[in-house]
Amino acid sequence: MSISQVEYYSIKEKSVSGRYVVNGQVLDFIEENRDSLSIKTIGKSVQGREIKSIQLGSGSQKILMWSQMHGNESTTTKAVLDFVNFLNKESSSALQILNSCTLLIIPILNPDGAEAYTRINANEIDLNRDAQNRSQPESVVLRDVFDSFQPDYCFNLHDQRTIFNVGRTPMPATVSFLAPAHDAERSISKTRGVSMQLIVAMNNLLQEMIPGQVGRYDDAFNANCVGDSFQMLNVPTILFESGHYPEDYERERTREYIFHAICKAVVTIAENNIDTFEQDNYFEIPENGKLFFDVLIKNAQIIDLELTNGDSIGVLYTEVLKDNKVAFEPRIEKKGSLEGYYGHKTYNCLNEDDLKELRQQSFYQLVKA
Repeated sequence: MSISQVEYYSIKEKSVSGRYVVNGQVLDFIEENRDSLSIKTIGKSVQGREIKSIQLGSGSQKILMWSQMHGNESTTTKAVLDFVNFLNKESSSALQILNSCTLLIIPILNPDGAEAYTRINANEIDLNRDAQNRSQPESVVLRDVFDSFQPDYCFNLHDQRTIFNVGRTPMPATVSFLAPAHDAERSISKTRGVSMQLIVAMNNLLQEMIPGQVGRYDDAFNANCVGDSFQMLNVPTILFESGHYPEDYERERTREYIFHAICKAVVTIAENNIDTFEQDNYFEIPENGKLFFDVLIKNAQIIDLELTNGDSIGVLYTEVLKDNKVAFEPRIEKKGSLEGYYGHKTYNCLNEDDLKELRQQSFYQLVKA
């Protein structure tokens, strides 16, 4: 099954866009689709916001997915709403999924963090480091759902920063995946191997759409991470990381690729085709590097006389919530020899046109010494 761009835009949830996605938007979406969804309030956040789940389908293969465990990681939430719209269209592909699978979706696990646009919850705890202690109500909610639903597969949905590239290449890691480790040796259990096969299926599809822009996330073991914890419980778990697509700081293009990845994984499960994908191909996906700046200014000695010939300035954006919208504020991350680094936007100060354009940018006074 593949879904064309035209088909995707017909089911894309238009009411939710951009980086700032909060509980109210999800509650509005749920209310508008109440007749076609099984909805539950599964708990409340530290500040009393409702945490909702959506259940669809009646099949034997049970899939649990959750988004915005980190409140400022909203791309996958948008993709999940698109996926719900796709299933509600009741195409032949959607019906196959609904007949073969039961899906339980938590669109926003950390609504307080979403409201404040922070990674952490209202008690300043990273929920993805709370899998063992379960000190926070949101962590308890997720584990209670896991225990009661008893999923066959888990999708842990996140965003990653713009710094990530694919391997040593100048390609951004627009989408990254991880089959989390279940032990410190990072051995491959049966269930971790299934996670790898599903990732191979998604990677095969995405390479047709964004060739060279899929990375593999670091698999260092941490039992306090939810993905590692669920993998330890012998449930195939996949970490999805939404990254940067060129000039897509609102992550609307990345949203589309995450949607396609989710569809591919679910269809592969529904069709019982997991074993047609080679586990070893997982390791052919390059690991993520951290070689990107949002802006790379080469030969910056032209504008900063303290630098030596050939030095560069690397600028990263800080995401700041202003008037219910995310602003991208530049800050200087590094100066000096930045050989081997890349920029989502690059200026070469030896190029007259680049220098002219650079001087017109709002951050020029920041980088000019």
